[in-house]
Amino acid sequence: MKFWMGMAAAAAMVLSGCQTQNPYTGETETSNATRGAIFGALGGAAIGALTNTSSGKQAARNALIGAGIGALAGGAVGGYMDAQEAKLRQRLRNAGVSVTRVGDTIILNMESDILFDLGSDRIRREFNEPLRAVSLVLEEYDQTYVEVFGYTDTTGSREFNQDLSERRAASVAQMLVAFDVMPQRIIVRGFGETRLAVPTKDVVNEPRNRRVEIQISPFTS
Repeated sequence: MKFWMGMAAAAAMVLSGCQTQNPYTGETETSNATRGAIFGALGGAAIGALTNTSSGKQAARNALIGAGIGALAGGAVGGYMDAQEAKLRQRLRNAGVSVTRVGDTIILNMESDILFDLGSDRIRREFNEPLRAVSLVLEEYDQTYVEVFGYTDTTGSREFNQDLSERRAASVAQMLVAFDVMPQRIIVRGFGETRLAVPTKDVVNEPRNRRVEIQISPFTS
């Protein structure tokens, strides 16, 4: 955790010197070239730090408390998540991201065929804006955990699929951090081919199983 906080701080220093203000929206923006440089600087070490989920939500909880972010009281959770869901639906309309609500958890589903080229963990340039839109909402509603999960279909070996799912989830998490989401909130995990959205036999090309999910849940007391 300390390692990743240090890496994030270094990235923030680079970002602060390379940001401009959009004259139409008034929002601070970072160029794609700058983000690419940051990802290159962080490299595999940052991915390793993000995917270290041994402590899971407890570590994220401790980090949120340490950052001075207050937990939501029970009676406030529903309205808080309702407002966040509405904002996400508004910003992600026609963006290739589905928004689903399960209890107090919001699930954003992105098919990997939209996000990545075949076998790659590099996010396509055209998907920067949808992830930026997600990040803006996550910044506004910061009393939440952000879990990024990667999944594959059953083509390829189990080992390859597990590794690819982890790398793709980490790439999405890194993009969220580059768009200023606090890294301490993020939990990353790859499930490979073990949690299929559409049950299939082995070696079946099913696009709906190749996906990355962002699950947003409330930070409660």
